[in-house]
Amino acid sequence: MAVLDRVPTDRINARAKALSAGRVALTVVAAVLFGLGWLIAKALGGAWFVLAWCFAAIQVGWNDARGRD
Repeated sequence: MAVLDRVPTDRINARAKALSAGRVALTVVAAVLFGLGWLIAKALGGAWFVLAWCFAAIQVGWNDARGRD
């Protein structure tokens, strides 16, 4: 019980009652959209690196086949 005595439950309850359901829903939607955007950016960044690496490998192979350095 000592731990619960140190937790400011009155302040937490007051804050919880002051929350608006609409604002909480919008925050959740915004967080999901932000997360999706972040994941897509990471995936596209990785795909861009793979494409750039493949292009560089083709150039090196082409130059080696033609005897250039």
